Amino acid sequence: MSEPTNIKSIPAGLPGRRGKIFVEKPRNSKQVIFRLWKYLRKQKILLLIIVALLLINTTTTLVGSYLLRPIINKYILPHNIPGLARMIFLLLGIYLLGSIAGIFQNRLMIVVAQKTISIIRIDLFNRIQSLPLKFFDTHVHGELMSRFTNDIDNISDSLNTSVTQFLASALTLSGIIVMMIYISPLLTLVTLVIVPLMLLVASQIIKRSKKFFTSQQVALGAVNGFVEEMITGQKVVKVFCYEENIAKEFEAINYDLRYKATQAQLYSGVMMPVIQNLNTINFALTAAVGGLLAVLKGLDIGGLAAFLQYSRQFGRPVNEISSEYNSLQSALAGAERIFEILDEIPEIPDLPDAIPLKNVKGDIQFSNVMFGYDPDKIILKNISLRAKAGQKIAFVGSTGAGKTTITNLLPRFYDIQSGLITVDGIDIKKLQRNSLRSSLAMVLQDTHLFTATVMENIRYGKLEATDKEVIDAAILAGADSFITRLPKGYQSILENDGGNLSQGQRQLLNIARATVAKPAILILDEATSSIDTRTEQIIQKGMDQLMQGRTSLVIAHRLSTVHNADEIMVLENGEIIERGTHEALLKQKGRYYELYTGQFD
Repeated sequence: MSEPTNIKSIPAGLPGRRGKIFVEKPRNSKQVIFRLWKYLRKQKILLLIIVALLLINTTTTLVGSYLLRPIINKYILPHNIPGLARMIFLLLGIYLLGSIAGIFQNRLMIVVAQKTISIIRIDLFNRIQSLPLKFFDTHVHGELMSRFTNDIDNISDSLNTSVTQFLASALTLSGIIVMMIYISPLLTLVTLVIVPLMLLVASQIIKRSKKFFTSQQVALGAVNGFVEEMITGQKVVKVFCYEENIAKEFEAINYDLRYKATQAQLYSGVMMPVIQNLNTINFALTAAVGGLLAVLKGLDIGGLAAFLQYSRQFGRPVNEISSEYNSLQSALAGAERIFEILDEIPEIPDLPDAIPLKNVKGDIQFSNVMFGYDPDKIILKNISLRAKAGQKIAFVGSTGAGKTTITNLLPRFYDIQSGLITVDGIDIKKLQRNSLRSSLAMVLQDTHLFTATVMENIRYGKLEATDKEVIDAAILAGADSFITRLPKGYQSILENDGGNLSQGQRQLLNIARATVAKPAILILDEATSSIDTRTEQIIQKGMDQLMQGRTSLVIAHRLSTVHNADEIMVLENGEIIERGTHEALLKQKGRYYELYTGQFD
């Protein structure tokens, strides 16, 4: 079965995709296993108990099979019924001990596995929290979610069963070989003749299945990412009647997952029947040669029976090792993808001598700032500006001129390539990042609300805020009127990013969230873009009150909202080409004049 070449990649121009999505990366299995062991070894005592129980379980299986030899030779052939009864009870006791050990071993392994998975999940979540915004801007969110769910589930399943089963099978196989040699070295050589063939077949199957288990996880993450994007973007899909194209694109991605999952499971599933058939041939050959040895060389019947029992059992651990190995490969593929996130470089830590920002006045200055998301492609060029404490500075310009980028640099979401940004005369790189960010509040064009009450969503801006402070902030932002009309008012639960609210209402809650924070610096990035003109007029007074006494950086497409700005910066292609008050810029009849008059043509 050849891989369909027409679906390896989706054209980058299609909505929601980022060029090629199925990229197979080489795996370093040893390194992944070592890193997993670093998590497991935190529970050494439980692991030692599990190993002890595993040894007991394996030993009882081997001893139970060997007891066939004395039972046949000393009790069945001589017709010693009382002795036979005692041996049967002994066998029952041995197998009961093995069963009890197996039950406790499985339960303890589940405890170890779930605790380990819990730690990995916490580490992964904490790492996600520490990553810079650039990481989230360059990764599909649904694919990241797949690592939290599918990949971690694969590790969990393997730790719960596959690891202990793999070790038990390896120990059983080793014990069987030892016991077979003890009974008859010659017959053991006959039995082991087929082992190289088994190993060759198993290695070839494993070799082929490896890459498909890795690519299966990658393809699964791509499907999850695509579905997440299409669900969140349904309005766009429907308004542009793109359902048919999306369905075709999903069909291609889904077919790729189906192909890789089929290949992975095909090679995984073929292992067992192949090994079983080889084991059957091996058993028949062993039985024939063993019969001849019993007749010609005096091999005792009990020994032959025990040997044949071991021979029959010989294929089972080989089969299980092969089967569990495939499961472990899938888990390692998932673990590697998780470790890729854990290895991502977090935000640049604060300098050792970084200082907290206290008694913030809000004096902001940019001096010859150069910045590009890609260092080779500079977006902002020699940006210099000053926002004195309490001033309102507005940024206007065409889409992509660099307005939002400027406001992303102040809280250090990104670090500049050259130049200097200061707050109250202090280089922001010398400030503790958290103290810098806690001194400002942002209201962005894209709103986000958490699954919680309205009260809790507003309080997100200031966790220690009282109910009265939250309500006062909502009144100031103009959100109180619609909040009180909700079924439970401020205690109404918002779900699905506030899906039961209008876009304007969601934005009002975001403005209230910024209001309750009472920051020294306020950043408004198209804060009223989703609010109708009438509502905008209602809350404009509240916004003016909110900005009073605070340094405010305002980005607005509606130029009517920046009339009262202390200074307006006009950006074009990453440069400030004009600056001044509203009246002064209109008199210049330059770019600002064109933008302003163009809105009313």
